[in-house]
Formats: sequence, structure tokens, C-alpha cells
Amino acid sequence: MLYGDIMNVFGVVGYVFVLLKALSEAWLDVVGRSINGSINPQIVEIETDINNLIGQVLLACSITLTPGTLTIGLSPEKRVLKVATISPRKRDEIIPFEPYIKKIFD
Repeated sequence: MLYGDIMNVFGVVGYVFVLLKALSEAWLDVVGRSINGSINPQIVEIETDINNLIGQVLLACSITLTPGTLTIGLSPEKRVLKVATISPRKRDEIIPFEPYIKKIFD
């Protein structure tokens, strides 16, 4: 039981750190793209490894908080998020905080 609680604490601390880092990097990226006009919007589907519904919702909200991305759909049973992005991005660039949310909820 104690091990699980410690892992949850590390998960929360890691999540907050990575989310803040992602927010600052995305903010700078969006400002740069707004200035030079290199915007190429896309909608991508991302499969998540998170099984817990609350964890999936937290992941979707975290994506929406990050500038340049917006979660427009969630299929909890398929574990798939539909995300609108301001530019083409890889899965790990969109959801760098997924492993930390997984530690907290799975």
C-alpha cells in the first residue's frame, strides 16, 4: 500500500512538472507560429494507454490547456482522443504527460 501511495505522489509531481514544461514550450511555439504564419492545422486521433476514465479526462483536459492543441473528442471504451493541432505533431509531443497520469490512475 505504501509503495502505491509513493508512486502516486511521484506521478502527481512529475505530471505537474511536465505539464508546466509543455505549457511553456507550446506557448512559445504558438507565439512563433503566429508571428511567421506557419500554421498547418490538423486533426489527429491518438490512442492512449490510460484505462481509467478520470485519467483519460485529465489527459484530454491537459491537451486542451496546452496552447496550439484542443481535444475535440474522447472515446473511453476505445481509449482514443481526437485532437486538433495548430501544426503537425507526433504523439509524444502532444501527450508528454501521459505516463505520469497513468502512474496516478492505473
